[in-house]
Amino acid sequence: MKRSDPRSRDALFRDGNFRWLFAGSLISQLGDQFTLIALPWLALKMTGDTLVLGTVLALLGVPRALFILIGGAFVDRHSPKRVLMLSKYASTVLLGLLAALTLSGHPDLRFVYALALAIGVASAFSLPSATSILPTVMPRELLGQANGLMMGVRQLSTFAGPLLAGLLIAVFGDATAATQSRDYTGIGIGMAFAFDAASFAFSAWTLTRVRTHAAGTPSAPAQMQSMWRSVADGLRYCWGDNSLRVCFCYWAAVAFFITGPIQVAMPVLASHVGGSASAYGMLAGAYGAGTLIGMAFCGIRPGFRIGSFGTTVLIFDAAVGLLFMPLGVIGAVWHGVLLLLAIGALGGFLQVNIFTWLQRYVAPAMLGRTMALFMFIFMGIAPMSSSVTGWLMRDVTLQQLFAVSGGLLVGIVLLSFALSGMRSVVDAGTAAQGR
Repeated sequence: MKRSDPRSRDALFRDGNFRWLFAGSLISQLGDQFTLIALPWLALKMTGDTLVLGTVLALLGVPRALFILIGGAFVDRHSPKRVLMLSKYASTVLLGLLAALTLSGHPDLRFVYALALAIGVASAFSLPSATSILPTVMPRELLGQANGLMMGVRQLSTFAGPLLAGLLIAVFGDATAATQSRDYTGIGIGMAFAFDAASFAFSAWTLTRVRTHAAGTPSAPAQMQSMWRSVADGLRYCWGDNSLRVCFCYWAAVAFFITGPIQVAMPVLASHVGGSASAYGMLAGAYGAGTLIGMAFCGIRPGFRIGSFGTTVLIFDAAVGLLFMPLGVIGAVWHGVLLLLAIGALGGFLQVNIFTWLQRYVAPAMLGRTMALFMFIFMGIAPMSSSVTGWLMRDVTLQQLFAVSGGLLVGIVLLSFALSGMRSVVDAGTAAQGR
């Protein structure tokens, strides 16, 4: 196994640009997790209505998916640093408003909806700019190490952030509702939003310390038309390739039946078994910790397979479905922690392997558009599924939701194994160049 050169790691942290980017990314992504815990908890505590919860999650996620290609076009036309800076300023203001609204004791659901929508739009510009900035500020020979550390920060934040956010909300209070006046005070939730706003402000400041290399050439107005044409070419490419078509259809089904429902069901589950935001943080943190374990396993056994790539994905997803089903009947938080730790480990393994497979399989000229479509599946379909799940949970119990969703995932795996050709999808190596 190829090991990283310690000298390259030393060079990485001697680079001032990387140090500023790393510090800003660490704090900002930690802050993101505070909002991902606080916002659904706010919706649930304000109304107790799972439809409202699903709507808030959909308003946060759907615009991000719909506008992410436009955000990428802005990055190409201007510069990653400029677009990222503006998105951070916008997020600082929006989250500051959300914090003030929550701390005021009179949050209006309409304003919560509007701010969730605006935050989702801002993220559609921050994601492509954040993933495009490294090549403009780092030497080419350090990009591999830099990307690896940035991904590690992202996964670490998914573990530590929910635990810290849950602790903050639990210590300072998650909700006091007066049913007659409909007043609402969530000091801990408001402070979580305030922390995220401060984290964006801090990361915007660190970004001002970063110096870019020679910028790419901004495009002429005609390039916007060519961008839309290239998007259409990417869609045709993915649909025309049998392995990509099979995998993307399969992943779309997984996003709809598992990823979407779990976004709504998790805070409801935490409220049911723990009754506090700290319980929610523990469950989300367990999933994040499991994801880190799964990714670490990939580093130890990068070529691990059970048959082909497609068969491995199906077997791991079937295990996720089976572990998902009993979540609805757990009686204590630690039961959920154990189950979600295992689910996260399986998901972390799949995440690394799916990204690696796509990067090796897809023709280099089509990789960006293919990855954008992959991101759309989980950023677009999953939030829409969250909204549907919130509506269904008015009449469906938590036990029924987990049992049906897990059973559907197992059923999708069996159908895909028998009918779709998913099991014939193999590690391609250089197949993309050979097509």
